[in-house]
Amino acid sequence: MTDLLQSPDTWEALGLIVVIGIILYARVPRMVGQQLDARADMITRELEQAQALRTEAETVLIEDQERARAAQSEAEAIMTESRAEAARFASEQRASLKAQIERRSQAAQQQIALAEAQAIAEIRALAADAAVKAAEKIIAERLDEKAASALVAKGLQDVSAKLN
Repeated sequence: MTDLLQSPDTWEALGLIVVIGIILYARVPRMVGQQLDARADMITRELEQAQALRTEAETVLIEDQERARAAQSEAEAIMTESRAEAARFASEQRASLKAQIERRSQAAQQQIALAEAQAIAEIRALAADAAVKAAEKIIAERLDEKAASALVAKGLQDVSAKLN
């Protein structure tokens, strides 16, 4: 037994048993277990929070996708309406331009007709003036003073007969 007491292995084993005893007496395994349980609970809560966040993110993603689809369909509706309105505006502008061209054409035809009438009147006036001048010249050449006096006397008789 003295050999046993002098052996370092014995003292090491005895020290190890004392340390294990102190550890057990101080309830270290329970504290470690409690800490591990607390850590496991914390990890479980974090996993639950992560799952909740994932579910919320999926919900937000679905809502965003629905909003994107709604915005896309609204944009398509706006484009369709804009195209229809542009076509309607173009049609109205074509009709308006056609009516304006017709009005201007009629106004130009009226101006041309008026200019023709004025030209014809001027030509007639010039022709009448030329005829009067030609008649004066012919009468002046062919009419002598005796025939002129007879014409004037006859004209005066006709005038006095018409006045009475």
